[in-house]
Amino acid sequence: MLERVPADTIERFLHACHRVAERGLVRCSSGNLSMRAGDDTLLVTATRSWLSRASADTISRCRISDGALIEGGQPSAEIGFHAGILRTRPDVNVVLHFQTPCATALACREPRGINYFVIPEIPFYIGPIGRVPYLAPGSAELARAVAGAVRDHDMVQLANHGQVTVARDVDHAIQNAEFFELACEIIVRAGSGVVPLPEKDAAALLALRQAANAKV
Repeated sequence: MLERVPADTIERFLHACHRVAERGLVRCSSGNLSMRAGDDTLLVTATRSWLSRASADTISRCRISDGALIEGGQPSAEIGFHAGILRTRPDVNVVLHFQTPCATALACREPRGINYFVIPEIPFYIGPIGRVPYLAPGSAELARAVAGAVRDHDMVQLANHGQVTVARDVDHAIQNAEFFELACEIIVRAGSGVVPLPEKDAAALLALRQAANAKV
């Protein structure tokens, strides 16, 4: 039980965990979630915990500056990239590592030739998709690679592993994950017959996204 975190902050984080699980973005103990909770503080789900069963006993408070545990049980093995992302991206408050079927199927494919811009929501809400090679889960190498990729991307494919998305708030993070899974399902179902958005239209949507983000 965290004793130095306001009760309403814990409640908001637990509600977020349950929503992620209810939307089918993770299964059993797969995936993890973190949320900025102070200038140098984050809340993160504990290692091997199920987001659907998240409670005050299954979350940890850690430092953003180095990922060190401050309070609670052992944090997710991916605390390295959660802390690294929040250090790198001051505009980000939520980090979601999820594993949905079609998105992960594409993470297990050769990336050459995959154009995720098949629906307007991807260039407008998410932007270009990053990718990192397979690296051992929980490793310092993976943490560095993901934090580096997220400097310029709000969604990153982890080869043979899953996805990481970042956002200002939980609603936006869940929306990113659901829109990305939808696009990936379209790609998987359409196969070689899939037709992405015309380049000029995708570019226009990316420009609108950039303008909207500049106003925030």
